[in-house]
Amino acid sequence: MPSLLPYKRALDYSYAPGWFPTIEALKHAPDAVRRVLISTQATDAEGLRTVRALCQTHDIRIEAADKALSRLSGKDNCFAAAVFEKRMRALDGSRSHLVLHNPSDAGNLGTMLRTALGFGYLDVALILPCVDVFQPHVVRASMGAIFSLRVHEYADFAAYRAAYPRHALYPFMLKGSVPLSEASARPQRPFSLVFGNEGSGLPDSFLSLGTPVRIPHSGRIDSLNLSVAAAIGMYQMKSEQEDAL
Repeated sequence: MPSLLPYKRALDYSYAPGWFPTIEALKHAPDAVRRVLISTQATDAEGLRTVRALCQTHDIRIEAADKALSRLSGKDNCFAAAVFEKRMRALDGSRSHLVLHNPSDAGNLGTMLRTALGFGYLDVALILPCVDVFQPHVVRASMGAIFSLRVHEYADFAAYRAAYPRHALYPFMLKGSVPLSEASARPQRPFSLVFGNEGSGLPDSFLSLGTPVRIPHSGRIDSLNLSVAAAIGMYQMKSEQEDAL
């Protein structure tokens, strides 16, 4: 087997560090898993049994790789990782989407992916430039949810819109004219919930697109954390998605 390299965006593979992300990769995307790395210091007997059983089922190689695990995680307590092929998946045009415009924080993105899966949003559009969705930190923060989602990158919002022109747009903005409670009362379907960058939010040009939504909050803060706002928006609008829960 070829040597594994420190993760870079240009690589055609990435790592899912941790027992749970590794197991999620083996359960939901076994055809993408190239091999599994295990620490000789692994003490989670149940996790080890599960990983070994899944690898045997799917004929996936297991390697003892203490140094590689320490290097890719930057820690000494990472005992397992799946090495997986990076794949973008086309979104389902019949379902509603979560659209993330220029997200820049790996932890936030991973959290939003996990939340999306929890609320039944299986299709996530990422508008470039943005944090690398296959970065191991993102995969870990998603707790492996990425392997159950259809995620696709678009060069800009216009490219996404050209691909899905019939989706009703709900951009979430501090200047949004419609409270979330009103927007969620009778949403047009399928829809796209659009959230902006952690620091700058969405550009003002989105005020003229679809139904600009605001999440009311007290004046004691200037805004909500992006992952919190996305969670609130997805939950409030989730009724259409409940068949996927």
